[in-house]
Order: sequence, then structure tokens, then C-alpha cells
Amino acid sequence: MDTPPRITSRQNPRVKDAVRLRTGRGRQRQGRFLVDGPREIVRAVAAGIRCVEAFVCETLYDPKTTPAVLETLRAAGAELLPVDSEHNAIFQCMPDDFRAGNSATAVRRIFLTCSGGPFRAATPESLAAVTPEQACAHPNWVMGRKISVDSATLMNKGLELIEAGWLFGVTPDQVEIVIHPQSVIHSLVEYVDGSVLAQLGNPDMRTPIAHALAWPDRIESGVKSLNLLEVARLDFSPPDMERFPCLRLAYEAARGGGTMPAILNAANEVAVQAFLDRRIGFTDIPRVIEHTLSSLPASRDVQLDAVLSSDLRARDVASSFIAAREPRVGQGVS
Repeated sequence: MDTPPRITSRQNPRVKDAVRLRTGRGRQRQGRFLVDGPREIVRAVAAGIRCVEAFVCETLYDPKTTPAVLETLRAAGAELLPVDSEHNAIFQCMPDDFRAGNSATAVRRIFLTCSGGPFRAATPESLAAVTPEQACAHPNWVMGRKISVDSATLMNKGLELIEAGWLFGVTPDQVEIVIHPQSVIHSLVEYVDGSVLAQLGNPDMRTPIAHALAWPDRIESGVKSLNLLEVARLDFSPPDMERFPCLRLAYEAARGGGTMPAILNAANEVAVQAFLDRRIGFTDIPRVIEHTLSSLPASRDVQLDAVLSSDLRARDVASSFIAAREPRVGQGVS
């Protein structure tokens, strides 16, 4: 099967920060523009822009800022459409009248699929020797180095499960992570009557981007049609929490709530960068995160300034933990 063309961060490094605001019934206001993060959305609404629809991608609804951004958008009567492939797939499977941040009462479970990354079949013992080059060699997607490492540790799924809880009004225990190596089913939604809706397609970010740009209509994306006969089979398996401890930590942070997801996210960013810089080993990433989570008490205050303050403290703790135990090359932190 031909490999589909993909939009990558190298082709457009800010494609994930694209936002379009509309007012009225599909009339554009301000057109399409680029933003640096959640504060710009908050400032735009505070300045009088009353968005009916706002198209936002994962860099804008990360775990440390999502609650404040959602509250701002709700207060303005805004619509949020996620462009991240899994959350966009979930959105497409939600009821027609669903709005991000609300609870879909008829939904029983959400299934977040993932390829399993390059190490889905690796033994836990072999992961200590993983190099940045190996961790960045994703089997299905072309991505930046940081998100490629997150995919290798499955932290990307952990962050997505946290985001899914906020975006779709479900608890962490209603979100099930499923390894699906083919990356054809991008997510599924199970309803209380037993029906399960899934969104399928080739692994190409142009599909969710086109959906967000045209919603509630559809436009041509340039993505090759899915050939189920060529795909032939769809496999599923549960993730191994021993092999992927970052996913376990993400579930714990999601259940803990408050600022725990922000602490998790910040520690992970510091640890991943240290791994890419060859200062720590691959299996040290969850150790840094777990140390940071255990060192900082979580607050229930999820206002933007308080959460960003927790983010900074977590980065300091993680950085100090790495620096104090920085090993010689080939050794890990203890």
C-alpha cells in the first residue's frame, strides 16, 4: 500500500497552532490566524471577540491550560473543535448537539487508539538502551522529535486521555487506551445502548485539519481513499503498563486532577528534552516524572495563573532532579 503524503511540522511548524474564529452562521470574523498559546484565546475573548466556533489543536488545550480555556470559550458561547487526530475522531463520533467541555450523558466509554509506537513489542529490559534516534523512528506518523518520544513512551496517549476527559466530559475510567498498530481507526465512542461509532481513515493529518476548517460541512483534503481490502486486518491489544509506565502516571494524574496534569506535563517535557540531549536514558523519563509528582503537592486551583505557576515549579523540580543525578553517558538516573 502506498504511503500517504503527510503534513509535518517541518513543512509547517505552526500548523498545530492554527485557529479560525467565526461569528454568526458561518460568517468569518478575523479570518484565520496563528496564535502562540491559550492566553491569546483568553485575550481575544476578553477584547470582545465573541466566537461561535474556534478551531484549536493540541498545543492549545494541553493539560495545564485546558480548564481555563474551556471556561473562557463557554462563557463567550464559543465552539471548540480539536484538530488532534484522536480527539477530532471522537468529536466526529459524538452526538450532533455535543459541545466541547460538556458531558455527553449517552456515552458509556471512549476508546483512544494508538499505534504502540516503535517499542510496542519490546521487552521492558531492552528499553534502557534505547537511543533518541530509535525513539523518534515512528512506524506510522512523521512528527517532531518531542512528540515522537511521547509516542514511544505512550505519554502522548496519557496526555490525550486527560484532554479527552475535559473536552468530552468523561472520567479517566471511561477512557480506554487500545493499541491498534495499523493506525486506521483513530478513536471510537461507545453509547449506552451498545452501539460503537468509529472514525476510520489513512494516517494523514490533512483529514482532521480539513474537518475542522470546513465544519459543519466537508471539503476535499487530498487524502488518499482508505482501501479496506489492502488494510485487510485490524488488530487491537491492551497497553502493557510495565513497558509504558508513563501511561500509568498519566492515569494517576488524571484521577488526581487539579494541578497534577500540569505537573505531569511539565516534568515530561523536561525529561524528554534531557533524553534528546542524551543527559538521561529512555527509561529515566518516567523516573523523573514520578519524582516530580511525588515532590509537589497538587492544588485544586485550576485558574490559568495558578496552573502555570505549578508548571514552572514542576520544571524546576524535574531539572534539579536530573542535574543532581546527571550520570556519565550510558548510565541512568536513580
